[in-house]
Amino acid sequence: MISHRKYANELAVRFTKLMSSDATSGILLIFVALMALFIANSSLGHGYHELFHHPLGWRPVARLDTLHAWINDALMAVFFFVVGLEIKREVIDGELSSPARRRLPVLAALAGMAVPALIYLATAGTALPAQRGWAIPAATDIAFAVGVLALLGPRVPASLRLFLLTVAIVDDLGAVAVIALFYTARIEPVWAVTALGLLVALVACGRLRVPFMPVYLLLGLGLWFCVLNSGIHATVAGVLLAFTIPLRPMRGRSMLLKLEHGLAPWNSFLIVPLFGFANAGVALAGIGLAGVLDPVPLGVTLGLFLGKQIGIFAAILLADRLGFASRPEGASWIQLWGMAVLCGIGFTMSLFIGALAFPGDPHLVEEAKLGVLAGSLLSSLLGFAILRLAPQPRRAGRTVDAA
Repeated sequence: MISHRKYANELAVRFTKLMSSDATSGILLIFVALMALFIANSSLGHGYHELFHHPLGWRPVARLDTLHAWINDALMAVFFFVVGLEIKREVIDGELSSPARRRLPVLAALAGMAVPALIYLATAGTALPAQRGWAIPAATDIAFAVGVLALLGPRVPASLRLFLLTVAIVDDLGAVAVIALFYTARIEPVWAVTALGLLVALVACGRLRVPFMPVYLLLGLGLWFCVLNSGIHATVAGVLLAFTIPLRPMRGRSMLLKLEHGLAPWNSFLIVPLFGFANAGVALAGIGLAGVLDPVPLGVTLGLFLGKQIGIFAAILLADRLGFASRPEGASWIQLWGMAVLCGIGFTMSLFIGALAFPGDPHLVEEAKLGVLAGSLLSSLLGFAILRLAPQPRRAGRTVDAA
């Protein structure tokens, strides 16, 4: 009996470690993306499409009339809520808490958004509707990229992993701003004003340090509902709510940290994989693999694969050479290049923006998905290869370049 209990405890510990691993969440994303692609192009393809896009019989929220809408507008609001919590924590008490720490990752993230957008526009053109997809290759998928880094283990210095995380966090904040500013079709004034009133109430609760979490969550639910009906994408409500959650401990605990730690596993192992499964299923029958050479998918592919690495690596190189900011300690230039390539894994955020960019054109949405998958695959393979084969920097009192 004792041996059985010991074995069960050991198994539970191993399972907990596995489920908390960055590599596990990254591998899970790869698996669900491949599964979605396989199912969408098999005899089950019609059922796959019907599952997510067939109108629901019961609609407690009128605007959410399909399972796909519930995933993209409701569950992804939770995803953005957790992202917002992470951003606030980093800005107040983390890697973005001082100007010196913010300088390089913010510059790298901005360059890593601008260059892919320019490459996309140069490839896909500036004529509508293709032009609306300019932001698709501008985002980095944190879980996917960090998952690939985790597979490399100690070959990647901790400073490089931390830098990638920081760049991706700033990147996510930029993506949220892009969604709010550029992918809002029409504002409904009454709903928008009501949402603003609820946001003011949430800010007041934070300022007054109200210690009751249900108050924030109930007001946040109302905020999400009003934003959903206002014309602004509902996921923006998740970030706004996160910014009002207090970080400083109250009654011996931090509400923000409790929520972040409690929701992070649900984000990594349920919400993001479910989103990936619902959105990565590209039906190639109407496109074909050669369709990746069409303007939109080619622009997305090149934006992610070339634009991200050029923008981020060039920003780090220039900042270091000009004395604006130093590169991450202990990382060689080759390793920094590999990290910049990994930032071209767009997946979750890119798929999400792709659906917003072409709401009335399902064919372009599918083409954008193909570009996201192609660009993310190329970036993950090349980034992994660079970091796996990169010489390890030698330490002799100081780090020596391996580049």
